[in-house]
Amino acid sequence: MAEIELQVRRDSDVPIFAQLKHQIRLAIASGALEPQAKLPTVRALAAMLDININTAQRAYRELEREGYLTRRQGVGTFTRPEAAPQVPGRGGLEAVLNELKALGYSDSQIIELAVRILGELS
Repeated sequence: MAEIELQVRRDSDVPIFAQLKHQIRLAIASGALEPQAKLPTVRALAAMLDININTAQRAYRELEREGYLTRRQGVGTFTRPEAAPQVPGRGGLEAVLNELKALGYSDSQIIELAVRILGELS
């Protein structure tokens, strides 16, 4: 089973299921979770983070619907091989954006930050 370090911020405006989704996407994009890595069960994830099982299930279900995860009946939940970044640089950028979203940054705050940084690079 893949070792994955997830944290939830209960004081964040970002719902816990969304925090989990962002962190798992980040782990996939950064390569911390390799293709076809087995994830903890929903029950194990809920117990590990002390969250409601429905919250963990919602995060996994949405990631499966978005194409990041696949479930095999009676075997477990795995990252999909196709979920690995294919475009050079895109995975790193997605990882940073997902991390900022997980930290509670709004889209407009992220855009302002990117514009400021791009200005400094010019």
